[in-house]
Amino acid sequence: MQVQLTDDQEAFIRQAIQTGRLQRGEDALREAMALWEDCERRRLGMLTSIQQAETSLASGQGRRVATPEQVSALVSDVKHRGMARLAAEQNSR
Repeated sequence: MQVQLTDDQEAFIRQAIQTGRLQRGEDALREAMALWEDCERRRLGMLTSIQQAETSLASGQGRRVATPEQVSALVSDVKHRGMARLAAEQNSR
């Protein structure tokens, strides 16, 4: 596969090599691909989470949170459940 870089991209890579950030031009491609792969993994994770949330809502298991008041109520509920769970775990030890 051949990749055609813009003049600015080539200059950017040359500067990275000159300053010691990269040793070769290929290192720039490897780093770019690693960042893209990470970005795609996170994107797919978000899409999966959204799909799960939509499925949960459709089956009546979730709740919609759309207003600031609903967000505050949800945060408070999560805190209380978390504290209760932590207390139960500590009591069982």
